[in-house]
Amino acid sequence: MAPVFSHGDLRLYLLSLLDEGPRHGYDLMQALSDRTGGTYTPSAGTIYPRLAKLEEEGLVTKTVDGRKTVYEITDAGRAEVAARSGDLEGIEAGLTDSVRLIADEVRGSVREAMKSLRADLAAASQDARSQAGGATDAPNPADEARTASREQLHRAEALVGEFRARVRSDLRTHIARGGPLASSVVDDLESALDTAARAVTSALRS
Repeated sequence: MAPVFSHGDLRLYLLSLLDEGPRHGYDLMQALSDRTGGTYTPSAGTIYPRLAKLEEEGLVTKTVDGRKTVYEITDAGRAEVAARSGDLEGIEAGLTDSVRLIADEVRGSVREAMKSLRADLAAASQDARSQAGGATDAPNPADEARTASREQLHRAEALVGEFRARVRSDLRTHIARGGPLASSVVDDLESALDTAARAVTSALRS
């Protein structure tokens, strides 16, 4: 998946944020995090060199306010933002597409995990019934059924853990590459997981 900001895009996006009003460095990092749903929070080592370059180009100025350095866009900076409004629209569209893509990936992962878990639970239930009903020589069929159920429980827990690790790895990799993750994606994930939990509960009760 491509980074959310390609070469030169972050520079322009910083200018657009400053066009909304003066900000200090932390404000800009927080704004970028907010606009990308928390998936992209650039480091100081990413932001400040770009701000220094913008200042060098005469597009922003900085003033020291106590312990904070406040950056403000210049007329030349506003002119560039206005001239590149089409590029900004493209960046915004890219953010939206990336968010939609990761939401689809998360939903797909959840659906696959649900399908696998339902099949495993159904097989475990059938095995337990078969063992309990067909073991005529077993000293205690109920104990064997409980043992089989515990084994399937460990298997189910392993599946859930594998799913968690997979999604977490995908999300962290996506973020490390600069991809966005809007709050709507997390909402979709929460909804999908709730649906999965309800499906498991229903299967256990059937």
